[in-house]
Amino acid sequence: MDTGKILARLRAQKPLIHHITNQVTISECANITLAAGGLPIMAHAVEEVEEMVAQAGALVLNLGTLTPTQVEAMVLAGRRANALKIPIVLDPVGAGATRLRSESAKHLLAELHIDIIKGNAAEITMLAGGVAEIRGVESISVSSSVSPLAAALARETGAVVAVTGVVDLVTDGTWLIEVHHGHPLMAAVVGTGCMTASVMACFAAVEENHLLAAVAGLVAINVAAEEAAQETDAPATFKIKLFDKLHGLAPHSLTARQEIKKRVIG
Repeated sequence: MDTGKILARLRAQKPLIHHITNQVTISECANITLAAGGLPIMAHAVEEVEEMVAQAGALVLNLGTLTPTQVEAMVLAGRRANALKIPIVLDPVGAGATRLRSESAKHLLAELHIDIIKGNAAEITMLAGGVAEIRGVESISVSSSVSPLAAALARETGAVVAVTGVVDLVTDGTWLIEVHHGHPLMAAVVGTGCMTASVMACFAAVEENHLLAAVAGLVAINVAAEEAAQETDAPATFKIKLFDKLHGLAPHSLTARQEIKKRVIG
């Protein structure tokens, strides 16, 4: 797997990434999209989402600051994206914390073909029908190994499922890929999970194999985090340097740094 080649295509093509996303982290998601090599647009109004997504290379749906009207906009944009074969990345922020979030995530999965689902262990466990404890949007605990649940969710939905954690897991239901990168400071900054979904969408816009796209997106943002953490241990400064390091990440460096393990799910 050559993640650098995908990054080079991303930088050359500069795809538009349409976000219907978290109002808390909307600026961070826009900036990380630019740093990765894409072009962000944050369009939420039901009156324009179908028109806007038609111009995009990928669509991000993030449940962070959810409202029923936003879900309506997500369905409209998602159906248009499906019709045009534009990849969709779903970030089910806080799924399992409230009925609105859980039901909305399941509604989107029922109404749309989602290409990549990215969540923490609790969010993915809850979507897969397992038992987990989630406090707000933070994963506290899960009742069993998340890998088989993620694989089952991938097979059920046809999506690539990415589980973020100390070691990130990505599966299409057949293959399981471990991404051994990142830094604990990512957990000290609000929005790194949302930003990760945006970076994945950038890569999915230029890579038809969405398993590879999800892995490449994770490797890119996590390698940038490692490099940022070498220069600071302060969360606010770390966030700024994360943008800088991703922006300056060279394709050949990304390939050289990638540390991934791939196996068939037994």
